[in-house]
Amino acid sequence: MQEINTVILDQKQIAHKIKRIAYQIYETNVDEKEVVIAGIMTNGFVLAKKLKTEVEKISSIKVILCEVIIDKKNPTNPIKTSLKEVDYKNKSLLLVDDVLHSGTTLIYGVKHFLEVPLKQFKTAVLVDRNHKKYPVKADFKGISLSTSLNENVCVIFEKNNDRAVLE
Repeated sequence: MQEINTVILDQKQIAHKIKRIAYQIYETNVDEKEVVIAGIMTNGFVLAKKLKTEVEKISSIKVILCEVIIDKKNPTNPIKTSLKEVDYKNKSLLLVDDVLHSGTTLIYGVKHFLEVPLKQFKTAVLVDRNHKKYPVKADFKGISLSTSLNENVCVIFEKNNDRAVLE
């Protein structure tokens, strides 16, 4: 028997959500010359790259990309980033992931960046599932979705076929 996945966001809707989040990033950083967008690998980094493109289309803000590598099975393991601390110290930073499930990945990502003084720190997700076990919230989100605990939200980034599905 084949599982039926419900598409909750299609290519066009995801593009619209990314554009809207980019405007929120710009509004929050209107006086900044540069902003660091740190994406949690793998899909969070893909989303971060898409946000970078949109922010740079609508503003003069220079976006510095940072890939955040977190062991999602063991989030207490050391977190690695593609930037050195000095590259984001005292800057405005946005931590990005595709889906906020329980909040585990996001909270450990937040913890990592809190060890360095930042000018401003915000979080963004494409889909917020509203099933958090940690006190973490997304400052910017594409969509909030109340799901049952046994349902899973998966974001798929494919050329000309980006989508978010409920499994």
